[in-house]
Amino acid sequence: MATRLYPVLLCGGSGTRLWPLSRKSFPKQFAKLGDGDTLFQAAAHRMVGPDVMPPVVITSSDFRFIVTEQLAEAGIDPGPILIEPSPRNTAPAILAAVLHLEATDPGALLLVMPSDQVMPDKAAFGTAVRAGMADAVAGQIVTFGIRPTRPETGYGWLELARQPGPHEPEVIDLRRFVEKPQRDVAEAMLADGRYLWNAGVFLFSVAAARKAFQAHAPQLLDPVGRAVAGAKADLGFLRLAAEPWAGAEEISVDYAVMERAANLKVVPFAGAWSDLGDWESVWRENSPDEHGLVTHGAVTAIDSRNSLLRSESDGLELVGIGLDNIIAVAMGDAVLVADKSRAQEVKQAVARLKAKGARQAETFPRDHRPWGWFETLILADRFQVKRIVVHPGAALSLQSHVHRSEHWIVVAGTAKVTVNETVQLLTENQSVYIPLGAVHRMENPGKVPMVLIEVQTGVYLGEDDIIRYDDLYARGQGTKG
Repeated sequence: MATRLYPVLLCGGSGTRLWPLSRKSFPKQFAKLGDGDTLFQAAAHRMVGPDVMPPVVITSSDFRFIVTEQLAEAGIDPGPILIEPSPRNTAPAILAAVLHLEATDPGALLLVMPSDQVMPDKAAFGTAVRAGMADAVAGQIVTFGIRPTRPETGYGWLELARQPGPHEPEVIDLRRFVEKPQRDVAEAMLADGRYLWNAGVFLFSVAAARKAFQAHAPQLLDPVGRAVAGAKADLGFLRLAAEPWAGAEEISVDYAVMERAANLKVVPFAGAWSDLGDWESVWRENSPDEHGLVTHGAVTAIDSRNSLLRSESDGLELVGIGLDNIIAVAMGDAVLVADKSRAQEVKQAVARLKAKGARQAETFPRDHRPWGWFETLILADRFQVKRIVVHPGAALSLQSHVHRSEHWIVVAGTAKVTVNETVQLLTENQSVYIPLGAVHRMENPGKVPMVLIEVQTGVYLGEDDIIRYDDLYARGQGTKG
């Protein structure tokens, strides 16, 4: 039987360097940074072939329905979707995928990929992966190095045993990992020719991975093993057991295994690649015009150059005049303006916002739920106005509130509304009042998205003021998911 290859997509990161578009509640892998697919969808499409199995996804509970929705939009039927009870970094996440596949397909190969990278040439990437498969089957751990084009200080590097050739993918021994370097070190490595950027993509067999973890990170095997063994099926997801998972060390796979293992090989990859780690890299990947200018959305630029100007909200016009080497990203609730050379410092700004209690630090203005999404249009002391969009066939939970009443006005589509014992259909321009304490539900019985405006009034308007009585998505009390 041919060896089966399982893409393993890691998508639990927060991507704070691309704030305000990427936030903890909706990180960059799920955002549209250009036209077409999201980064996560592109990663799920990256590897194809008759021996390539549906992707294994490792994510958090908050993102599980975003994952399934985006895979469905991309026409991809996923394999197992493993839900991490808490973030433990990449080593426990990868080991969970290894142990899950050990029980279901012990002869498998795993292709572990971050879900937030850009690799537009899928064919070239596939060729590089297949160049490393024989070594992976033979028990080697294969990683992929990007041929550098500049002395980048924001990436880790790989030192190879020899300089790679100019053309076909080849497998070369890895000498060592190099941490993110200073500028002069990066310039020397670029000139040397034996150094590549570390893509953080790995190819290995189930058996080789278990052996590597046993040798270099044995402390992870028991808690992660018990978390996988105790996993529970939940609406098509596989929830890892929370108690043993919490006992696993929070550590990256590089530190736990890869920097200690002796059986690492590297396949150089010459295709275009970016981890989109900051706004400068987004500017670079979006083909600046002859003036070095990149714009997105409702933007008017006058006498501006070497800059990135993005408007991320409908109806919000961003105007730049006389700008040079500037990043400006405007959203409905936050605006970033920075010198392009200091793009890496956005993460520090997010930390300051979080320290002062600004909700914009982590909370995205559009809150995604399994039934659709909502966004707050106005938030005042005792009232809030939301726009709510419900997918066809979807339904909110049957619920009540202790502290607020609501008024719903349908502006597009048809809503099936339950208020206590009364069930009715509302169409455009019709409305209904939900008294405080009433048991209610909203459903979309139609074939198109249903949009309504919700006006809340009360002494407390927090999202945790929900008592659930029934829910299609089994979220429990206090869980947004």
